[in-house]
Amino acid sequence: MANIEKDRRRFLTRILQALGGLAVLETTWVAAAFLGSRRGKAPSGDGATVHVAGEVDRFEPGSVTAFRDGEFYLARLQDGSFLALHRKCTHLGCTVPWIADEQRFACPCHASAFDIHGDVLSSPAPRPLDLFSVQIENGIVKVDTGKPIRRGRFEPQQATPV
Repeated sequence: MANIEKDRRRFLTRILQALGGLAVLETTWVAAAFLGSRRGKAPSGDGATVHVAGEVDRFEPGSVTAFRDGEFYLARLQDGSFLALHRKCTHLGCTVPWIADEQRFACPCHASAFDIHGDVLSSPAPRPLDLFSVQIENGIVKVDTGKPIRRGRFEPQQATPV
């Protein structure tokens, strides 16, 4: 009877150890998959981060144009200057669409709203939309999406003049 009890305990111990090992492996796999998806992605096959948006005259003052490939909006302000705004909400990273009729970006996830400058109109977003660097060369607008620029609020010097 004592041998049967020892065998049963040994069997149950091994089963629990195997299940614990599987749980550790699964947790490691899930963590690696989650962290691996956050690594930097090149926006194009050649690793370039500069997107050619088009000629300056293509964009009307007061307009916002979406660029899906670069995950940004190009806003041409009323004074003619440009801002490249990241499409991700600063609250939880949802994609914020531009609502032209309301002249604002509206997050569908938690109702944050942003103006054409990317400034927060309604929370829970903790800060404005991130910016990307804009260059204008020979009348062509280019946006570098390699590194988002965090900011506290819109400052006029953040906009790129023509």
